Formats: sequence, C-alpha cells, structure tokens
Amino acid sequence: MKYLFAKIVSFFLTVSILFSTSSFKVDMHFCCNKLVGTAILGKAQVCKDKIQKNIPSAKKCTLQEKDCCNSITFLKLGDKTLTNSNPEAETQTLLFLSTFLYSYIDLFEGLDKNVVPFQHYKPPLLSKDMQVLHQTFLI
Repeated sequence: MKYLFAKIVSFFLTVSILFSTSSFKVDMHFCCNKLVGTAILGKAQVCKDKIQKNIPSAKKCTLQEKDCCNSITFLKLGDKTLTNSNPEAETQTLLFLSTFLYSYIDLFEGLDKNVVPFQHYKPPLLSKDMQVLHQTFLI
C-alpha cells in the first residue's frame, strides 16, 4: 500500500511540475454573452456564418452588430527557473563525482581467492599446559 501511494504521489508531482513549467493559451469567442467557440493553443472560430437561435429579443443583439461579439484570451506563461542552469556548478559536480569514483573504485571488489596466511602453519608442541600451570582461565 505504501509503495502504491508513493507511486501516485510521484506521478502527481511530476504532472504538477510539467504544468507549472509549460505555457499555453486559451482563446474564447462570445456572441451575445454566449460562448460560441473555444480553442487551446490556437484561435477560436468567429461566428460570422453561424445563425444563433434562442437569443432573447429584449437584448436586441444581432450578428451584424460589431459590439455584440468579443474574444477573450487567457495566456499562461511558463516558469523558466527550472530550465536555466549554471554550467560551473555542473563542472564542479562532475569533478566531485569523478574523484569519488576514482578513489573508491576498488573498495567493493572482492578477492579472487580467500588467502589465509597461516593455513599451512603447524603450532609448536607444548610440553606443559601453561593455563593450568598458572591457573589463568578465560571465562
């Protein structure tokens, strides 16, 4: 459950960063205070050839009047702080990483053979048991 929650949160954070750094434009065209056309990343269609029905006669709004139609455009500019980078900081980071890898390249490599230097050593023969003689016992 915890793994699934982490995946969902990371997906939504990625989408929020994508929308915060991108820019887009929404164009809307109104005739007689009614929405006729919308467009995203383009220009909305104008209502020149359309005949609108259900327009109340009290407003006296016709398609021939110039003040009757208007267009509204919403423009959302993207945030450019994430796209700018400092090449000097990248050079310092690469220098640090290369130095770190060069220093610790052999740290985690194992030996080919487990070498025990005293494997063929024979212990000396004891004539007396020194621990019993001196009565020193490890507990």
